[in-house]
Amino acid sequence: MKFIPNTLLYFLVLVLFIQCKDVAKKEAEITTAKNEIQYAKGLEIYNYEGFSVVKITNPWPDAKENFTYVLQQKNSIIPDSLKQFTTIQIPLKSIVVTSTTHIPALELLGVENTLVGFPNTDYISSVKTRKLIDAGKVREVGTNETLNSEVLIDMAPDLIVSFGLNNSNPTLDNLQKSGLKVMLNGDWTEQSPLGKAEWIKFFGALYGLNSKANTIFSDIEKEYNTTLALAKKATSKPTVLSGAMFQDQWYVPQGQSWASLFLKDAQANYLWADSNGTGSLALPFETILEKAQEAEFWIAPGDFSSLKEMSDSNPHYKQFDSFKNKKVYSYGVNKGAKGGIVYFEWSPTRPDWVLKDLISIFHPELLPNHKLFFFQKLE
Repeated sequence: MKFIPNTLLYFLVLVLFIQCKDVAKKEAEITTAKNEIQYAKGLEIYNYEGFSVVKITNPWPDAKENFTYVLQQKNSIIPDSLKQFTTIQIPLKSIVVTSTTHIPALELLGVENTLVGFPNTDYISSVKTRKLIDAGKVREVGTNETLNSEVLIDMAPDLIVSFGLNNSNPTLDNLQKSGLKVMLNGDWTEQSPLGKAEWIKFFGALYGLNSKANTIFSDIEKEYNTTLALAKKATSKPTVLSGAMFQDQWYVPQGQSWASLFLKDAQANYLWADSNGTGSLALPFETILEKAQEAEFWIAPGDFSSLKEMSDSNPHYKQFDSFKNKKVYSYGVNKGAKGGIVYFEWSPTRPDWVLKDLISIFHPELLPNHKLFFFQKLE
């Protein structure tokens, strides 16, 4: 009779010993793991057996805090030192995202069917996801500023991926207090073209599709760098103006901004490339006219879809040579079925397509067969 209890006791001690050993081993691993991210400045991913650690280090510009999440596979062991952080069970079965820039990643990974909610679905332009919306599989969850807590609690998705403009997010805080999992995404703060695109690995980690996400990103990276090398064969650098008037100011991208870096990579002479900053400069019309009246090209003049729309909005636009010579290119023409702008949705994930468009505009001899995707010449 004593044989069985002693055996059982031995077995339990053995199991406890092995678990302690596994935990100790995992604790040691988390101090030596390598960050899988190469270009993105605000994202870190560390992969371990059975779980990943995702760190959002720049959730909004000049953020003083960062966020750590643990992505746990079924039945895996999480080290005690990580139990203080939000733990999310993966792979996800349902998700709510809050930016159209998240849609391409879901589609490229083949998990768009897990999307169950989005704030203001009219902004989504992708044909594939619009079919899900039209079929009633993606619910409206309010707006980004005021997510509908009642609907989200009723839906109870595995995860809500949102973003913050600062450290005050009462709606997200309340959703978490209600028991929902919320994860911040900071892709919008990235400035380098490949840095933004690399955030597909964030979504790959959520679905246990790290390898697939790595392959997709590597293909984009290779295509971007090949196109970048092609651009360096250009024999000229045309002058470029960007932006447009809003109320009494003209907003132009600053020199270290995402938009400015694309123009640099496309071998263009952007007239505000030497300005410091990653946002926009607000300048009076007279300053813009003095510097850019003779600029050869005008890129991204807001959401205008024709030269007439532009001149109706502001007759002074006609004073620029680029306008007179019909060398104005806009991303505002290519729209989805409900008016969502394709550029806003897909350009962060496919910087190679953006670069090819710009090279085709500035140096058509380098890509003679390229058909513009994002940008269109205004007539």
